[in-house]
Amino acid sequence: MGMALPDQLTAKQGAVAQRLGAHVPDAVWEPPAMSEPLHFRNKAKMAVSGMAGTPVLGLADRWGGAVDLRSCPLHVPAIEEALPVLAGFIGRAGLEPYSIPSRRGELKHLLVTASPDGDLMVRFVLRSRRLVGRLRDGLAHLRGLLPTLAVASANIQPIHQAILEGDEEIVLTEEDNLLMRLSLPGGTRAASGGPTASAPRELALHLPTRSFFQTNTAVAEALYATARDWAADSPDGAGPARRMWDLFCGVGGFALALAGAAGQGGDRGPSVLGVEISSAAVDGARASAALAGLPADRVRFETGDARVLDPSAARELGGLPDLLVVNPPRRGIGEELAGRIEASGVARVLYSSCNPATLAVDLARMPSLRVRRARLFDMFPHTSHAEVLVELAR
Repeated sequence: MGMALPDQLTAKQGAVAQRLGAHVPDAVWEPPAMSEPLHFRNKAKMAVSGMAGTPVLGLADRWGGAVDLRSCPLHVPAIEEALPVLAGFIGRAGLEPYSIPSRRGELKHLLVTASPDGDLMVRFVLRSRRLVGRLRDGLAHLRGLLPTLAVASANIQPIHQAILEGDEEIVLTEEDNLLMRLSLPGGTRAASGGPTASAPRELALHLPTRSFFQTNTAVAEALYATARDWAADSPDGAGPARRMWDLFCGVGGFALALAGAAGQGGDRGPSVLGVEISSAAVDGARASAALAGLPADRVRFETGDARVLDPSAARELGGLPDLLVVNPPRRGIGEELAGRIEASGVARVLYSSCNPATLAVDLARMPSLRVRRARLFDMFPHTSHAEVLVELAR
């Protein structure tokens, strides 16, 4: 953290390139996407400890130690401004923080997400439903303190383990998702007579309470825009992909960015299928597609385990895709799915990875797919972690 951000990024690029060197030639790396050094993090995941009147929001350990992170300069300004207000509300509502050593108390975590517009989603992670009524009773007061509060909920996590949230979510507001209005940088798209530049485009994503979104909004915009541009530039000059699958699609960021890359000048645009195991995320993706005016017969989202799909055998899903997008969790796509992709004959794959170690393992499992382009996205500044997008062509 004592290193200037450009130097951090140079070191990170070198380390990632070395780890992936057996599969990613040096010549295919595009310039990395840099983050802002401060005020980039769009979510706060705070353990709550101390007393209700004087809560500590930040880190807590099993011995009773705590570090308050309300002034952490990584958070976007909307979160920085909201955390002291939420700390005061905890005391006013009598939400007793959970004590890890004594296993007493109710409020375990405070999860706050901010949209690019500054709207907030606030989730109170409780040990039981006992204090849900107090949250309901105090909601009007909280909204007076935080006029940008769009979504509030109580999540129930009864287990005495280091688990951030539970399976039960009780939404307290009329809205149950946060609208993340991204602005994708302009790019190029194929057209008669050569490539043409496109203007910046809004990508509006509905974020339900129990769904994943990238931590760094500006870098996520660069990631989705890069995927859009690569999808429109096929290695054989055949033009943009027409049938695409987005596996582990979450709330549909990649799928909707790619779906919106065409459809101009009478072009109906590509057919996109997104698959995600979280039904809440799929609901959000469908709402985003409807908001964008994309017809359901062109852009579909289905709930299911992407790891069990066989791209070469899914006739009922429209046949073999021209382009496959995978954005798995840190453990990667795994041996079985990598083997099915390798055997499927899919011509191109965009693989977005938050773990270069598992990316390297998965690339070794798909030897007939070679890396055409690669780019590092500094989604997590001041850490050794990196997001990497690679384009594979058969």
